[in-house]
Amino acid sequence: MVDATGKTALITGGNRGIGFAIAQGLLAKGYRVIVTSRSIDDANQAAKRLNGTVIPLELDVSDDRSIEQAVQTLTAQNIHQLEVLINNAGVYPDSHTDVLTISRDLLNVAINTNTFGVIKMVQAFLPLLEAAPKARVINVSSSMGALDGLTTTAPSYCLSKLALNGATIMLDQSLRTKGITVNAMCPGWVKTDMGGSSAPRTPEQGADTAIWLATESPEGESGQFWRDRKVIEF
Repeated sequence: MVDATGKTALITGGNRGIGFAIAQGLLAKGYRVIVTSRSIDDANQAAKRLNGTVIPLELDVSDDRSIEQAVQTLTAQNIHQLEVLINNAGVYPDSHTDVLTISRDLLNVAINTNTFGVIKMVQAFLPLLEAAPKARVINVSSSMGALDGLTTTAPSYCLSKLALNGATIMLDQSLRTKGITVNAMCPGWVKTDMGGSSAPRTPEQGADTAIWLATESPEGESGQFWRDRKVIEF
């Protein structure tokens, strides 16, 4: 077990699915975990199901005011340092549409949450990340955002994850000199509310690489795209 005494990790969308499995994994390694959800009730319910030091927090990554309020709430609780930020929250609004029929509104929903929300999270929590030695940021992306994984039947999701991969590269370029590593990872097709019941992977399998990147991956590895603990092509 990794001795993570005193280390804190924040997971967006940590109340269910892959985010919940990531929370379980980090708690098992001794981290204090902040579990966020758009609903504080959902965050509280998740906290009750987890074993360890868990802080439930209301946070909507598509709303800048919600993100800023979350920072203020944690600061008021004397949390001034963050070793790990896992940007897991995301949406998949592409049912019954393709690139020729999708509306601008749906495109906006996906990229605002899946891409712009991640950038704003890093901006808002940067003082807490800078306060920690060798902090780590992990962005939960998808192989559907890789150049060879794009599909016309999931346009907003694919484009938002493609942009998230680009944001990961840019954030790495900006934060590497501060000693903060930034990586993207693909959990695979996971049996969750988003992935559906036909998915072959469990949430625990999907969470494994994110947990590894947060705790054990080599410190110099940054600005890359990972799956199953191996680098893959953007």
